[in-house]
Amino acid sequence: MFKGSIVALVTPFSAGKVDEKSYVELIEWHIEQGTHGIVPCGTTGESATLTFEEHKRVVELCVNTVDKRIPVIAGAGSNSTAEATILTKYAADAGADAALLVSPYYNKPTQEGLYRHYMTIAEAGPLAAPPAKNPAKADSALRRLASLSEYSGSIPNRC
Repeated sequence: MFKGSIVALVTPFSAGKVDEKSYVELIEWHIEQGTHGIVPCGTTGESATLTFEEHKRVVELCVNTVDKRIPVIAGAGSNSTAEATILTKYAADAGADAALLVSPYYNKPTQEGLYRHYMTIAEAGPLAAPPAKNPAKADSALRRLASLSEYSGSIPNRC
């Protein structure tokens, strides 16, 4: 489903607010340049500092601007499983093609905790939700996540 150059966008700000005009221009530029997919609200896009309202607006603006020309993989990662689930559901409602998750990076759960984090999110929503590949942070998470494949037939959104 996803291939080629997929860009994690920065979120431009002006006067302390998301600069929507510059954001739309950035998205259009990437599409014109041949980018194969876009990631709004990834860690490059200031996801950790956006309010829920800003996060939702950035995803919505991206999905609407892209208008199905290329895939949108909305950043939905959080240390909090509940928050990541909410953001993943919102990404689906907004029309994103997938949600990009991160392994909890502050509280460092056990292998079982990581598994439960991703499974809870996967079971709650309709989107594919791959974990971001960040070797410095996610090595151990990806080992345990291999066992998620056992559910591939019963849960539609697989990592």
